[in-house]
Amino acid sequence: MIEMRVAGIAVDTVTRSPIVLLKDVLDRRALPIYIGQDQAKAIISALERQTPPRPLTHDLMVNFLEEWSITLDRVIIHSLQDNTFYASLCVSQGETKKEIDARPSDAISIALRTGSPIWVMEEVIADASIPVDQDKDEEERRAFREFVSNIRPEDFLHRGGYSRGT
Repeated sequence: MIEMRVAGIAVDTVTRSPIVLLKDVLDRRALPIYIGQDQAKAIISALERQTPPRPLTHDLMVNFLEEWSITLDRVIIHSLQDNTFYASLCVSQGETKKEIDARPSDAISIALRTGSPIWVMEEVIADASIPVDQDKDEEERRAFREFVSNIRPEDFLHRGGYSRGT
């Protein structure tokens, strides 16, 4: 899994749909997730630390978690099926731990309000992310190719703590 943070909300210029943009902590990959207008407003509200006069849905959920001493340990965006992302809220109450199915937009909104980390499975990153720093990606690919081209079978034995028997 890769930890990500909310970089902001953008709007698709063609469809006019809002997109929440997640970036990895190294600013190497970005994961765009299309969301609805209401979800975009909720995420913006959390990013700007706005406190509404009365609790909105995500604020109410956070209040519920706090009242019952439930901790949101992390959000995991775990899969992408038919262009739909799936997420889980990983919560704990004492020794009891549960995963609760959630839309990524709701999970992100709650995570922002609780200061909880957002994690994304590598498979989702591989399938749906876009490179932010293509030069750095190419540099790493070149270094890896060079490393692989210089490896000998004996290197695996030595690095694994084994030596060849004679």
